[in-house]
Amino acid sequence: IPNSLFGMGNPLLDISAVVDKDFLDKYTLKPNDQILAEDKHKALFEEIVKKFKVEYHAGGATQNSIKLAQWMIQEPHNVGTFFGCIGKDKFGEILKQKAEDAHIDAHYYEQDEEPTGTCAACITGDNRSLVANLAAANCYKKDKHLDLEENWKLVEKAKVYYIAGFFLTVSLESILKVAKHASENNKLFCLNLSAPFICQFFKDNLMQVMPYVDVLFGNETEAAAFAKEQDFDTTDIKEIAKKAQALPKVNTKRPRIVVLTQGKDETTMALHDKVQTFPVLKIDPKDIVDTNGAGDAFVGGFLSGLVQEKPLNQCVKAAHYAANVIIRRAGCTFPEKPDFK
Repeated sequence: IPNSLFGMGNPLLDISAVVDKDFLDKYTLKPNDQILAEDKHKALFEEIVKKFKVEYHAGGATQNSIKLAQWMIQEPHNVGTFFGCIGKDKFGEILKQKAEDAHIDAHYYEQDEEPTGTCAACITGDNRSLVANLAAANCYKKDKHLDLEENWKLVEKAKVYYIAGFFLTVSLESILKVAKHASENNKLFCLNLSAPFICQFFKDNLMQVMPYVDVLFGNETEAAAFAKEQDFDTTDIKEIAKKAQALPKVNTKRPRIVVLTQGKDETTMALHDKVQTFPVLKIDPKDIVDTNGAGDAFVGGFLSGLVQEKPLNQCVKAAHYAANVIIRRAGCTFPEKPDFK
C-alpha cells in the first residue's frame, strides 16, 4: 500500500571520492567513521572536489534506506514516504529529482536560510569516512512541517516507521511525536544507532526515544560505543544485543528486536528469548567498489520485509541481499530491478 513505510531524516547530497591517506590525516579522519563537520572541515568540501574525481549521489542515511526498501518492493510506487529539510538551490533540486526517480513520496520542508546539506564520502579501499555538513537538514521544524495536517495524515497512513539516529541531533521532538504515535497504535518504530558519536554525545536524546523502539539497528563499532556508554560491561556482540533488547519498553505487546551487523562477519539478532546469527553473502573483495551505503541498504532490505510482513529471517535475508548489491556499486545506488526471491 502506498505510504505504508515512513522515514524522516537528513536529506544530504553525497560528494564521493576515492582519496588518499594524506587527505584523511590532514583532516584527522578515521578511515571508517561518520562525523559531523566542524570548522576545521570546511575546506575539506572544496578540496575534495578540486583534488579528486568526485561523484554526486543522493544520500542521507534514512532517505537511502527508504529508497532501497522501495526498490526491493518495486510495485506499487510511493510505498515509502520521506520527510526532511532542504534548501532552495541546485542540490535541493537534485535531491527532489532523485527521490522522484526512486519512486518515493518525498515531502521536503524547503527553506532559504541554509543551503541543502552535503556529505563528503572519503573512500579508501573498502573503508569510507563520512563527514556531514547538515546545513539545511538541521533546520527541520516540527511545527513548520510535521504538524501540518496534510503531512501528519501521511504519518498516520504508515505502519512501519524508520528514523536514523543521526536525526537525534536535529529534532528530538519530531522523533518523539512519531515514535509515540507508533507505540500508541501498536505499529513498528525502528531506529538506528547510526554512529559512535550519537551513542556518546547524544545519549540523552537517544535514551528518551529508546522506550519506543521496536527494532534497533547498529553495526559493531556503534554497538561497542553504545555498550560502553550504557555500562553494559561487555564487548561481546551477542551480549550487547541481549542487553539492548531488554531495555525498558513502552509498548509491551511487541518485544524489541535488536539487529547488529559486523561488516563481512555474521549478523546478530536478539529477540526476547534468543539470540540468532546469520552469515552474510560471500563476496570477492575485488568486487567491492565502496561500502558507503551498505548499512543503509541493509536496513532498507530489512524494512522491505517488515512492510510486507515477512518472517524475520526473511527480513535478514533481504537485508543481506540489498547490502551485497550496494557494495558492488559507487554510492548508495542500485540497478534497475532486484533479483531477490
